[in-house]
Amino acid sequence: MRERLAALRAEAEAATAACRAPEDVEAVRVRFLGRKGSLNAILRGLGALPPAERPQVGALANEVKAAIEARLAEAAERVGRAALARRLAEERLDVTMPGRGRPRGHVHPLRAVEDEVIDVFVAMGFRVVEGPEIEDEFHNFGALNFPPDHPARDMQDTLFLAGADDCLLRTHTSPVQIRVMRSTTPPLRVVVPGTVYRRDELDATHSPMFHQVEGFMVDEQVSFADLKGVLTHALRRLFGTRAGVRFRPSFFPFTEPSAEVDVACVRCPTGAPEAGCRVCRGSGWLEIVGAGMIHPNVLRSVGYDPEAVRGFAFGMGIDRLAQLLYGLEDLRLFFENDLRFLAQFPG
Repeated sequence: MRERLAALRAEAEAATAACRAPEDVEAVRVRFLGRKGSLNAILRGLGALPPAERPQVGALANEVKAAIEARLAEAAERVGRAALARRLAEERLDVTMPGRGRPRGHVHPLRAVEDEVIDVFVAMGFRVVEGPEIEDEFHNFGALNFPPDHPARDMQDTLFLAGADDCLLRTHTSPVQIRVMRSTTPPLRVVVPGTVYRRDELDATHSPMFHQVEGFMVDEQVSFADLKGVLTHALRRLFGTRAGVRFRPSFFPFTEPSAEVDVACVRCPTGAPEAGCRVCRGSGWLEIVGAGMIHPNVLRSVGYDPEAVRGFAFGMGIDRLAQLLYGLEDLRLFFENDLRFLAQFPG
């Protein structure tokens, strides 16, 4: 058996010396030291030796194994150095070649418009607050003066969560107004950006998911004149200092009195209503904001005394603003993630 071990050692040393690649080294290891390798085949015959010889042969077998492992390590290092040398020789970098341009990402156009709107109100002293997109009926409807039979609660308008009777995807950002007022005492100046959801078919002007910016102010002497001044300033910051702004009576359950706020069409070529304008349909005005004085019932629902404080609230659709500012007619372009489209809005 000693002769077989010596021959195995010599054979393994010759095999490792012939290795030229990492896979050659691994093949030699498996051949000689693997579970079914030559060394284990010899060691299985130890039991046939006289008991007195077994310790010496076992020690010799360990010595042979250590020697083979050392040769394998040397071979692995040698072929590794050779492979590196070949790569350095074959993969040289030509520093005279032009570099490859890597396109940089940028803010999504909807996010860019949202940031611009927020900046306008932050400059007027408003702070930014965000809230959960999954709401309960109290915050989304009840506290905002929606009666139990209001059509907006119907399944055709609201996306309720299956298996959760009182949970829904918020239909507006106004629930954050309730959350802020219930946890904070006036004076308040808050603007709330966020994603909202309603049951609607996706087409050129509608989407079941869209974006809003809600704002509100509450203090002792807040009036409709304050609301008009804040929104007029904000819209002229967005659409130009000469943009026309008008307020029209309207109705919302959570404000009284309520108003729709329009801005003069930014696409009519002459600045006057154009019969062929595809944006304002010849009216000369674009509906932008819903607003009004916070309803006394809403103030009571959050624990405020409507005789002591008053406030106003407003909301605008970011998607609608983006369409107008960028001159787009199809809302779906914002959600298709087509890089050819998004690359046109670098920020």
